[in-house]
Amino acid sequence: MGNPHPASRAEDAFNAHLAGRLAKRGWGRHVLPFTGYAGADFARVFARVVMRRRGGPGLPDEDEPVQRGWRMFLSAPLPAVTVTVRLGRAKVEVVSDRGGYIDVELRGHGLEPGWHEATFELDGHVDTGPVQVIDPQARLGIISDIDDTCLVTSLPRPMLAAYNSFVLQETARRVVPGMAAMFRSLIAHHPGTPVIYLSTGAWNAQPTLARFLRRHGYPEGALLLTDWGPTEESWFRSGQAHKRAALRRLTEEFPHIRWLLVGDDGQHDPTLYDEIARARPDRVETIAIRHLTTAQQMLSSGTPLPADEPSGPSSVPVVEGPDGYVLHRLVTHAMRARQQVEEQAAEQSGPADQRADQAERELEGADRA
Repeated sequence: MGNPHPASRAEDAFNAHLAGRLAKRGWGRHVLPFTGYAGADFARVFARVVMRRRGGPGLPDEDEPVQRGWRMFLSAPLPAVTVTVRLGRAKVEVVSDRGGYIDVELRGHGLEPGWHEATFELDGHVDTGPVQVIDPQARLGIISDIDDTCLVTSLPRPMLAAYNSFVLQETARRVVPGMAAMFRSLIAHHPGTPVIYLSTGAWNAQPTLARFLRRHGYPEGALLLTDWGPTEESWFRSGQAHKRAALRRLTEEFPHIRWLLVGDDGQHDPTLYDEIARARPDRVETIAIRHLTTAQQMLSSGTPLPADEPSGPSSVPVVEGPDGYVLHRLVTHAMRARQQVEEQAAEQSGPADQRADQAERELEGADRA
């Protein structure tokens, strides 16, 4: 492997210097857990190791009225720190990466479906983070984008994105109408439906985003975010690659679930969802795309036209609308229509299968004779 990218070397040097200065001021190592998810035989948990003032306040409380986004970006990550992670009967020791992040899979947790707590032990201190064990009987799941799908951020215009992320108070952010209601309705009609929030947003903003979603009635679920910093190969990480990898992994980890993919037409959601639908049509229930307004499209991509379009018709239904209220009606209709088609196909194949079984039994009888 060649030398790391200069930007990553500079970032590592800065973080090491900052961590050293903070340690001299009495700050200590601390784990910030994020929300994880799990299946019947595995769990995926997330956290970050950072420097924090000893005896100082932790993460902002969810009921705290005002938080500006920049506060969550002021951290000193600690790489190469060993943390002991436990969930149910599972235990593993994991080393934080160069950004201080922990993304580890545990096996054999032995927990029932529902919400549980993973523990992260470092320097004799234990922190806990929520993990949802997804019901193996669940047949529907929701994977949703966040930016311009759940809340209005007008990404990816750099200056406006920076304003929304670093300056704007979280209580001043605008919610997309009807999206939370759509998710709650689908869960009510399909109990056990998990929700995974998949975004190119930074892990630093996870507590802020989680509080925003909770305040506006969105169901609890894991947030799969990314690190905005440089990699060892380039200046920035690829948001599309992050989403593509996450979609593929989720469809493989939960083969019994068909996912409703929810996004918007301001970035690359239509293309990414179309790719996974063509590759695994049996794992995708419906694609729901929120149309940005002309003004939002201009702010997001600089043009009044959608940034991306699917390559053409596919076997997976695609519905489009301006908000969650319209999308809910269209998604419900598409799901019912698909169910009717599958039921009719099953009825038509039934007699043929029965005749095939009868023919096999007759042949077996002739062979024995």
